[in-house]
Amino acid sequence: MYPEDLVMPMKAELTDKGFEDLTTAEKVDAAIKQDGTTLLVINSVCGCAAGAARPGVVFSLTGDKKPDHLVTAFAGFDVDAVAEARKLLAPFPPSSPCVALFKDGELVHMLERHHIEGNPAGAIAANLQAAYNEYC
Repeated sequence: MYPEDLVMPMKAELTDKGFEDLTTAEKVDAAIKQDGTTLLVINSVCGCAAGAARPGVVFSLTGDKKPDHLVTAFAGFDVDAVAEARKLLAPFPPSSPCVALFKDGELVHMLERHHIEGNPAGAIAANLQAAYNEYC
């Protein structure tokens, strides 16, 4: 488990932008079951989370269409929440960071770590905006 003083500034990059911090399995279940679209970010300490995932996700929200709900849990810190989220991300294997879009509780779009690694934040944002245009 990562130390709190390391994780909290990385969490804040999303929570300061309106993401709800999911810290329990129950909060994950409630968030995903909401009507409408929900963007779930499994956050991480890795370099691709810092350089592409978090900035790309934040930039993706500057377009006209956006998810109704924004939520996040942190791998290696919010252990129960991430374990529950990963159940809902099946058949995709565990991946952090990752970004998932749900519509009315159904997984409709997924970016795994291998889609994030090596790609700039702008490419992540463009991918997500295309999903928002289709599902939001």
